[in-house]
Amino acid sequence: MPSYALVHEWLTPKATGGSELVVQEILQHIDADLYALIDFESRNPKSYLYRRQIGHTFLQRFPFAEQGVQKYLPLLPLAIEQLDLGHYDIILSSSHAVAKGVLTKAHQMHVCYCHAPMRYAWDLTFDYLSSSRSGRGLPGILTRYLLHQLRQWDVLSANRVDYFVANSKTTARRIWRCYRREAEVIYPPVAVDRFPLVTEKQDFYLTVSRLVSYKKVDLIVEAFNQLGLPLVVIGDGPDLPKIRQRAKANIQLLGWQSNAVVERYMAQAKAFVYAAYEDFGIAPVEAQASGTPVIAYAAGGTGESVKDVRQWGSQGTGMLFPQQSIASLQETIQAFERHYQQLQPEVIHQHALGFQPTVFRDRYLEFLDRSYAQFQTQHQFDRPDL
Repeated sequence: MPSYALVHEWLTPKATGGSELVVQEILQHIDADLYALIDFESRNPKSYLYRRQIGHTFLQRFPFAEQGVQKYLPLLPLAIEQLDLGHYDIILSSSHAVAKGVLTKAHQMHVCYCHAPMRYAWDLTFDYLSSSRSGRGLPGILTRYLLHQLRQWDVLSANRVDYFVANSKTTARRIWRCYRREAEVIYPPVAVDRFPLVTEKQDFYLTVSRLVSYKKVDLIVEAFNQLGLPLVVIGDGPDLPKIRQRAKANIQLLGWQSNAVVERYMAQAKAFVYAAYEDFGIAPVEAQASGTPVIAYAAGGTGESVKDVRQWGSQGTGMLFPQQSIASLQETIQAFERHYQQLQPEVIHQHALGFQPTVFRDRYLEFLDRSYAQFQTQHQFDRPDL
């Protein structure tokens, strides 16, 4: 049996997104040693990683690393290259920043599940510069140079990967654009069982999100302000005060809520509204698992997970709006009101089952087996002991 190492960027109580769900799912089916830049989960009694042996880097000892190791961005490539994984047969990485940059040997197969090429070095460069004090003036020149160097390292380190897996067709296209590498698309696991089918809906719209600028919740709020339709907003974040000031009487701001409350609102909503550009986007799939239709931005992963009823008819699961603008969203909401009776909760729920963890498991393990057989054939004389 081959030996496995699994490398992720960071493991902290605050890191609970889709990439961490992929790590958790892989570990359920593959006996792999786990590594990360920093690890604060093995000491967290609430974590499934509690008391697990996890390899980490020198960044573990840096001040305030637990609050966000991204503050040490220029050191991340150096740090990931210090992990010594030479005694494993297969290296698996779960990467949205630098995890794919681990050093490997000729006889080791490296499979990277890529959630996104490093977004602040590529797609979000100018957003990062405009929103940060270090993006202006003399510090801005240094920041731009560091990002330039980071992009060069990012492309170089992509050559250390033997096989790429992408979490969506959107990410696969970005991998090709940034690295000129093909990627197999395997959608991430979504815990659809947490969201049981409910066929009777109530007369309100819902959005659930971290309240940060790129999630575009302020755009959703302004659209509903003008339409006067009932909207419930669940989530917390730095944009909450601004959104609270703008929200009119038809909009309920509930702040952070427990999973149980989120699940109940997901099940009861007339539709779930999502305006962010996401590499995949788990929340819209969770809503569909409840039989709740989704109104989402057409670009990115939601353009793949939501089937527009105007195109799919009785197999539709929601509607897509073409632009991240108030007018575009309003037009789509008005069209949704006209087509609402065509949408069937049972059909929407059945579509969401295509993203359940067992589907991810079967496709990921099959891809590993197929890739390893191919790799062994191509590299049969690379082992140092032959």
